[in-house]
Amino acid sequence: MRDKWSQHTTAAAGGVIAAGAALSIGYLVAAVTGGPWPVDAVGVQVIDWAPGPVKDFAVRELGTADRPLLRLGICVVLALVAAAAGVVGRRRPPVAIGIAFLLGLTGLVFAGFGRSAATGVERLLPAIATLVAAVVAMALVVRARTPQAEQPDGFDRRRFLLTVSALAVVGTGAFATTRIATFGTGEAARAKVRVPRPADAARPVPAGAQVDVPGVSRFVTPNSKFYRVDTLLEVPRIDPADWELRIHGMVGKELRLSLADLLDRRLIERDITLTCVSNEVGGPYVGNARWIGVPVADVLAEAGVRNGADAVKSTSIDGLTIGTPLSALTDGRDAIFAVAMNGEPLPFDHGFPVRMVVPGLYGYVSATKWIVDFEVTRFQDFSAYWTDRGWAVEAPIKTASRIDVPKGFATVKAGPAIAAGVAWAQHRGIAKVEVRVDDGPWQPAVLAAEDTIDTWRQWRFRWTATPGTHKLTVRATDADGNVQTAAPAPPRPNGSSGLHNTVVMVE
Repeated sequence: MRDKWSQHTTAAAGGVIAAGAALSIGYLVAAVTGGPWPVDAVGVQVIDWAPGPVKDFAVRELGTADRPLLRLGICVVLALVAAAAGVVGRRRPPVAIGIAFLLGLTGLVFAGFGRSAATGVERLLPAIATLVAAVVAMALVVRARTPQAEQPDGFDRRRFLLTVSALAVVGTGAFATTRIATFGTGEAARAKVRVPRPADAARPVPAGAQVDVPGVSRFVTPNSKFYRVDTLLEVPRIDPADWELRIHGMVGKELRLSLADLLDRRLIERDITLTCVSNEVGGPYVGNARWIGVPVADVLAEAGVRNGADAVKSTSIDGLTIGTPLSALTDGRDAIFAVAMNGEPLPFDHGFPVRMVVPGLYGYVSATKWIVDFEVTRFQDFSAYWTDRGWAVEAPIKTASRIDVPKGFATVKAGPAIAAGVAWAQHRGIAKVEVRVDDGPWQPAVLAAEDTIDTWRQWRFRWTATPGTHKLTVRATDADGNVQTAAPAPPRPNGSSGLHNTVVMVE
């Protein structure tokens, strides 16, 4: 029994090593061609097919860890299937090779029909390389593992070890070469982009915009800390020299703009807070940055919008579509094709070389990253990626507030205490923030200085902490007089609502 278990184990290990070598070769080809690695092609399709509640759970509970965990999960499944194929291959080599072929074919199909930043044959090459490598590697393993009556172990152990060792070396070498060769890919090209001084610069952030309370979010969110929510496992690293934005549809004149064309236009600089519709009450998916870009209205005016248009369908380089009300791009708000974020060209994670930023709308209807296509159209003539998945067509940001300090279940000392946080109602502004201790009356908090109506606003509240457990609750009122609703609602379909609270223990 022990000898049989040992044979199964070595056969399974051979199958896993064969699959690992094939995936590593595909990873290398993906780096060279720009096509999707089969694991990522499958992962994007899993994201697209996942039911809404599953997506919501992943964003809420896993945050940015959802992508590496999805990759890991796919690799684990592949490893298990490959291990089973290795075991089956001891007696039925053709079956094992057939399993390897089917796994490779699955990656090829997803690469061909799924969303990808690559076009043409390039999008298929990594999957083709993986398929061929998987079949060859599995064939070598099962051949080396074929039972032989004259051998003490039933097979040529030396030949098997040499085969799997060679495959392991090939796989490790391909993976390591890819990681080394792609380290910092695109950074040199991004570093060469020089964003001119904007013709219309933002005013300095008011000195009193940041409350002096440790633990409160920084008024300007650093690029490295800015939230990221999207559907890609691998961030596009676009060569700015190859990038182009097509403006077409219901316009008098179609435009095709390179990055150089945009940088030669009138640039404006604005402080704008962005919020993801997936943000739960009190959640982290909100951030404030200083953006530089070309006003969308200027480009639309040049193209000439035809009568009857009421929407714009913008498309990312990977094929994801977003629908934006035309009125939000032409009503005077600072909607821009952003080229810089906090004083530097856009980071790759946040849409380099160009993305959209529209104050007052949730990102899924406005903040297209890696944008390449901009079609003026009508809502009745298309449906966008997220609206196909149950989200609202139009989504103005709801008035919201959050307690940053004290954290939930923190322990504070009895006596004078401070609560502080942020509130936002982009393109309306925050007029008032109130805090309630337990079930007491609503009391006004002190507002920090307002930068603009398109940015969040910080607040602080002094209260007398008495021994015991207490609940602090916050609510905001926007400049239009709308009081933040206490009625709870999940993010789907048009943003969460309810009041954020935190429980503290007072010594």
